Amino acid sequence: MPTAPKPIALPVTAVTCLEDRSHVERSAVLDLTPGVHRLRLGPVSALAVDRTLHAEVTADHHATVLDVRMVRDWTPRGPLPAEDDSALRRRVHALEEEQRGLGRRRDRLHARLDALGHLAADLLREIGEGAGAGESDTARWSRELDRVDTERDTYGEHLRGVEARLTALAAEIGEARRAVALAERPPAELVGHIELTVQSAAAGPARLRLTHLTPCALWRPAYRAVLDGGSLTLETDAMVWQRTGEDWSGVRLTLSTARSALATEPPRLDEDRLTLKDRSAAERRTVDVELREEEIGDLGPAPVLGLPGVDDGGEARVLHAPAPVSVPADGRAHRVPVSSFTTAAHSEYACSPELSPLVTQVARFDNRSGHALLAGPVDLVRDSGAVGRGTLDFTAPGAPVELAFGSRDDHRVVRHTEESRDTAGITQRTVVTRTVRLHLSRFSAPGEDDERVVVVRERIPVPEVSAVEVRLRKDACAPPPEAVDADGIARWDVTLPPGGRRSLTLVYELSASSKVVGL
Repeated sequence: MPTAPKPIALPVTAVTCLEDRSHVERSAVLDLTPGVHRLRLGPVSALAVDRTLHAEVTADHHATVLDVRMVRDWTPRGPLPAEDDSALRRRVHALEEEQRGLGRRRDRLHARLDALGHLAADLLREIGEGAGAGESDTARWSRELDRVDTERDTYGEHLRGVEARLTALAAEIGEARRAVALAERPPAELVGHIELTVQSAAAGPARLRLTHLTPCALWRPAYRAVLDGGSLTLETDAMVWQRTGEDWSGVRLTLSTARSALATEPPRLDEDRLTLKDRSAAERRTVDVELREEEIGDLGPAPVLGLPGVDDGGEARVLHAPAPVSVPADGRAHRVPVSSFTTAAHSEYACSPELSPLVTQVARFDNRSGHALLAGPVDLVRDSGAVGRGTLDFTAPGAPVELAFGSRDDHRVVRHTEESRDTAGITQRTVVTRTVRLHLSRFSAPGEDDERVVVVRERIPVPEVSAVEVRLRKDACAPPPEAVDADGIARWDVTLPPGGRRSLTLVYELSASSKVVGL
């Protein structure tokens, strides 16, 4: 059965971009006659995965797909510019031709100067031999030496001009090649086509739908948060890269976190034995404790070092671009809008002196986007403009979100700690008293007259065994913290007027019995 010589266009109509590849959907209208036909469709990307090809004809036409396969043709590109090359590529070719011509001329000038150097050496040897033999032909010797020196100066000047032009040409060629790399893509030498065998029972048009997987395409979430007074606007975008060899023009874009190539298997069940043993006499007499750092966090996936994948909270998420998009196959990042919402935000100036001496503006709001916010970078914009870039963690729909909008340069916090240790005489209990002093100051610009509330947080150890007790000495605190939560975080709401200063004192005791060691 002969194949139709003229290929039928098969454009990309929809793309589902996965974490490290894309699922491409193509469609075309075929004008069929009764019988079996072998059609050639394309061209398509040569990177299409053959085993994922799937073709079907709409049910309103009595046609059946018998076979579909991928055929690739390799057409090597010649060294000379083609007729359809751009003016920029022709400019690069002309500069390279000039460079090769100047290189050959430089070689000839070097050879001519070497010959003149040998000629000058022979002439000087002849003059020396003639003078030794008593000959005296100064007029001829002077004339010959002047002629050699004149030619050497002339060709040396030509050589310097050629070398200067070669240096300038190298710079021009480099700039032209960079311009070509940024503005154009080299034509593909490997081109793919789809060979389709279809059987039609009646004449008429039939719509073909073909899908396949293609590598060299991926996406990552990105955000832009704009804080304006008491409201916050969060824009969700998708950064899409693709170098599949063909542009996506006006396609329906779907973004998915599914990992189609990730093989899964049930966990292996290993035997776990639990045994009981009696404590020794030394273990019964003492209680071994230690101070450790414990991070307070919500449930969620563990952070990944380096370039992370798409963090979807363990469940495949699907997002849709609201309008058709176009993504060229240039390998660069292209920002695609996905969603946007504006909601009320509570903004506060927060400081945790034990972690950082900076006062940071923090905005808290709820996720009103209607979908989960995947982990990704967020561009932070405030009234004064862009303030930097932060990170947004995975957030479920309706869950609270916290974003830091940079530190305030007009605030300063200084922290000092003191510790004393004492042992009671009768009970032999060890008492460790710790005093934390915080000094806050605000440097105000001329004309500022508003007061600013800074939320200061300081932690208190939380015991896990009954042999250790922690007590907050409110009588020694100045002022006492306004609240202490279950995680031991003490909080003050400090009001700072322009140019104001405040000092906070936190005092707490760690008391342990005589059996406790390691405190």
